[in-house]
Amino acid sequence: MDGRGVEQYRRRMERAAQLRAAAAGGGLDGEDVERAAAEDELQHKRWKVDDAAKADYLVRDAMARGDFDNLKYAGKPIPNLGDGHDPDWWVKGLMQRENVTGLGPKAILLRTEDDELDARLDTRWTEKQVREIVEDFNARVIDARRQLEGGPPVVTRTRDAEQEVQRWRERKTAAAEKEAAAAPEPEQRRPWWKRLR
Repeated sequence: MDGRGVEQYRRRMERAAQLRAAAAGGGLDGEDVERAAAEDELQHKRWKVDDAAKADYLVRDAMARGDFDNLKYAGKPIPNLGDGHDPDWWVKGLMQRENVTGLGPKAILLRTEDDELDARLDTRWTEKQVREIVEDFNARVIDARRQLEGGPPVVTRTRDAEQEVQRWRERKTAAAEKEAAAAPEPEQRRPWWKRLR
């Protein structure tokens, strides 16, 4: 017998001893004894049923109660179940759910950073900051081209710092002009001494 069977057997023996003691002492009437015996028999029947039958019963019972109604993917295909087996499916799902970034081959990360570099430069206030960011980006591109860690080839180009500073100035000027054009004309107010008349 396994651990569960031994425990159930012990409980049944204790219950039977309690019933015999109560019946001998007159503490229980015949109806209570019958009810206890029926309960003991029911527990014994439950113990004999295998786990597959229990699971089947629980699923059918839950369906009858309506626990499976209005599920998220009811009648729809489950997403991300492709034809082939992807051994890293759980890592990709975790990265997507948790919005994890910054992981992957340097070549792909540098391509992504290159696409977002102009927007990052536009948030800076001085030419010195822009030059530092471009120089750091160029150093990482050159380091990735050495392919010391392997991975896909690096096709990202380095950027000229002076040219990027010039483009940054042009974008700042265009943004300032656009903001000035969108701003309403300030109201011309008369000086306070003319308003007193």
